Amino acid sequence: MPFAVEYILSFARPRHVLSLAALMAAFWPGLAVAQAPAPAPAVTTHSDGLHGYIHYRTKASPDRSQYNAGIGFYSAVWALIDQPLAGFQIGLPGCWILPDNSDNKDRPLAPVGTLARKWKERGPTWSSVFQTVEGGLGYWAGNHFRYGWPKFSMNATPQCYDYEIGSPGWSFFYDNNALPDNRLGIAQLSNRLLIPPDGLTFHDAHDGQFLGYAWLALPFTAPTSGDPPTGDQSWTCFLGADNFKGPIAFYVPQTWSKIGALFHEPFLHGRGLDARPGVVGGGAIEINTVPRLEARDAKGTVYSRIPRLHFPVDDAGKAVLVQDVTYFSRSALYDAIKRWRDEGVPCTGSFDPAGAWKPALTTGPTRYDQGGKPITGVEAICSTRVFPGNRWGMEWSQSAIARAGDFPEYFRHDGDRRIPIPRGEVPPETGLSTGSFRTAKKGAAYITPTTAAWKTPGPATATTTVTLVDGSRVTYAWYRFIDQPVFQQYHWDEATRERLQKLVAAIHARWTIDRDYMPPPTAGSLVRLDPALIVTPPAGMETGYVPIVVGQRPGE
Repeated sequence: MPFAVEYILSFARPRHVLSLAALMAAFWPGLAVAQAPAPAPAVTTHSDGLHGYIHYRTKASPDRSQYNAGIGFYSAVWALIDQPLAGFQIGLPGCWILPDNSDNKDRPLAPVGTLARKWKERGPTWSSVFQTVEGGLGYWAGNHFRYGWPKFSMNATPQCYDYEIGSPGWSFFYDNNALPDNRLGIAQLSNRLLIPPDGLTFHDAHDGQFLGYAWLALPFTAPTSGDPPTGDQSWTCFLGADNFKGPIAFYVPQTWSKIGALFHEPFLHGRGLDARPGVVGGGAIEINTVPRLEARDAKGTVYSRIPRLHFPVDDAGKAVLVQDVTYFSRSALYDAIKRWRDEGVPCTGSFDPAGAWKPALTTGPTRYDQGGKPITGVEAICSTRVFPGNRWGMEWSQSAIARAGDFPEYFRHDGDRRIPIPRGEVPPETGLSTGSFRTAKKGAAYITPTTAAWKTPGPATATTTVTLVDGSRVTYAWYRFIDQPVFQQYHWDEATRERLQKLVAAIHARWTIDRDYMPPPTAGSLVRLDPALIVTPPAGMETGYVPIVVGQRPGE
């Protein structure tokens, strides 16, 4: 080693403050010595950036025994996020329908061996997790094909959350494969609309236009005795969009009644949604899984960031998210369908206003948390409101922390609290403002089923494929209504099958997609469904046949 360098190195001891590079520069001023780069900020990624419920409540019905056969409302559709994000799940305003088991105070509705029975805090009856109809608009972590905007999906939990049903063939995004034949639950009713396993797509990015949807218990089939005894309630989903109106599908009543026979629990007979009135206490935005970035500044203070969440506000900072919430009695449509089924008297399908009741909406403070720690101060920025006209949503105050319509994005960790702060208060050395969230990739295909229910009797046509706005390709075939997969698990006699087939064919002949069934919205305009979802029956199959999706895969 040259003497000069050895001499310089002799100064590079822990007791000296000068770095080796500084010492060399002192001896040779003209020598350029590369400085080690400053360490990059340690930004970590987590999945628990935001959790909570933004909810509204409805006042109790004046007659609990009357308005319990359905609910409908108009929910806003908008792009909540700027780009498709991986691992992101927020349900836009929806509701939960449960069977009314309020007469049961202590007997378990969740049999031993079911998933919900393990949730001790739901005991002693487990009524809140026995059976539900839920779903609606939203972004779900299990979506295979994301496109930045929400989708609409049905969902039900018929067996204490052991499994969920989201479409005529598949679960609620949990599996590439179709549900087992004996767990299928949704019967396709519409002969004009495709129902893909990944949810219904919309025409473009709408900023607060409305989708109407309603669930009504309708008697397409008669009640039966035996094992299990089964009621006559087919919970049927109606949609109200700009380019499609009418019923799309229903849950076959046996979907709810079979649990009693399966678990040999006679107490459960007659306690499911096939027979019991439906209970709905309001609705909510369910914030489930939101990613977050986290980093420390030079002083050790921790900061975090979530993706920008934007709501459709007007010039006054108000976002109307739900309107025209209505509860229905059996006189709204059930009675008319029963006359049609039993006496052959057709009906228009329009909801009778004499069987409708609009409850007053109420709202209250909302609790948010991040990583299990409470977020404080959000209510001073944006809060829930009931606006004139019994419309529910959120309102923004003037704040330096977030623009009108934006949920707070940056937070400072203060002990066990998370405090919203403006972006400008985040120290630059954290790197949070330049960090990015993982975007969603194309998911795997929903695999075309080959089990008996799909093959026997099987479709009446070859398959057809269309491309949706999310880039996926949906393949479907036309089935005779009663031959679709969901019915093949039941050994109905031919007369029962043909009665239902005849009723549905008559509905197809009379109920078109260009007129109102649920009352139209009192304000605002309707969203458009993806036109690729709307199909026309082949010649000779105009009534009594339905388009069943048999697969969905990534586009080319």
